[in-house]
Amino acid sequence: MGKWKKSSEGLIEQFHGALEGFDGIDRKKMFGYPCCFCNGNMFTGLHEENWILRLSEEDRNEIGGLGAEPFAPMGRAMREYVLLPNAIIKSSDQLKRWIERSLSFVSALPHKLPKKRKQR
Repeated sequence: MGKWKKSSEGLIEQFHGALEGFDGIDRKKMFGYPCCFCNGNMFTGLHEENWILRLSEEDRNEIGGLGAEPFAPMGRAMREYVLLPNAIIKSSDQLKRWIERSLSFVSALPHKLPKKRKQR
């Protein structure tokens, strides 16, 4: 497996800007990439130069028709996550609508408790 590339500063700035004003979210890093969580569940994040959203099956089917692809960082698709197509990333209105749909979907999921760290 090759080493993952960092996201560009421009994409990171856009990510943080697009998520301003959303309440009840936690911002964290996962594998060095900025991500956002609600009730302990990740709903959006970056991976290399890709923007990821977690969506319902209905929303995944709809956005798939707009060019989204399953998110498969190590060759294995992560259930419920898609890579946003560039057309949506470039449209702040569409991007915000899809972020809202992702947050709505994840908000309805059971609260996920953090995993306990293993003692060494």
